[in-house]
Amino acid sequence: MDTTEDFLLPGSRQRRLVDVMRQKGHVTVVELTAMFGVSRDTIRRDLQLLERQGLLTRTHGGALAGDGLVARETRFQSRMTEQTGAKRSIGRAAAGLIREGETLILNGGSSTCAFAAELGRLRDLTIVTNNLMLPPAVPSGVARSIFVLGGTYWDSAQITVGAVKINSSARISVDTAVIGVTGVDEAGVSISRLEEAQITVEMMEASRRVIVVADSEKFGASAFVHVADFSRIHYFVTDRMPPPDIAEALAQAGVELVIAPG
Repeated sequence: MDTTEDFLLPGSRQRRLVDVMRQKGHVTVVELTAMFGVSRDTIRRDLQLLERQGLLTRTHGGALAGDGLVARETRFQSRMTEQTGAKRSIGRAAAGLIREGETLILNGGSSTCAFAAELGRLRDLTIVTNNLMLPPAVPSGVARSIFVLGGTYWDSAQITVGAVKINSSARISVDTAVIGVTGVDEAGVSISRLEEAQITVEMMEASRRVIVVADSEKFGASAFVHVADFSRIHYFVTDRMPPPDIAEALAQAGVELVIAPG
């Protein structure tokens, strides 16, 4: 049952909650109940109200800031229409790094779909993905086999979320992981949702080399989950030169920076 304090100045508490979200980017319900001295039910009602107002996005056990301080998840169909020219150029440049006969693993997102669409010159590829929009994007005759990973279906991102393996015992080992991300800053690359980030980390761990594809709109964004330092990445393919802090961090980590032709 709610305590008496739960009903004191809810408007003031909600304004303060928004301020905390803007400062921290992500907070949990447990943190907020301790901070404001109210019940979990009260905090959940606050979060529901603030989400309806567009001020935050609720997550499992907490919430994300809704003002761009932490990159938010967007529906896959919306992402497919953003930066399309840049993504095609990036996909073409990244496809130039692939050799015939390779085994590839690709995560969700429009950037990896754009990459897949540019593989037409290659043959005998084996492709593993959790991206349900990717198999139709692969040109005919390119892939010897395409494996779609099982798991929970996410409509908003058109992906499956589960362990990176073909069956209950056999784990995957691949030549190259081609990874799309939500944010890129001097600390590395990040993704907005925890479960998607976990499968992306597994994909990178299963690969001999990692290619990150990210358009310049991702620069300076820090999403909820940090998935890799630049030291884990071999190639970073983008559409323009990153800001100095990111460019320096890439260089120090020995990452090969590929700028796609406009």
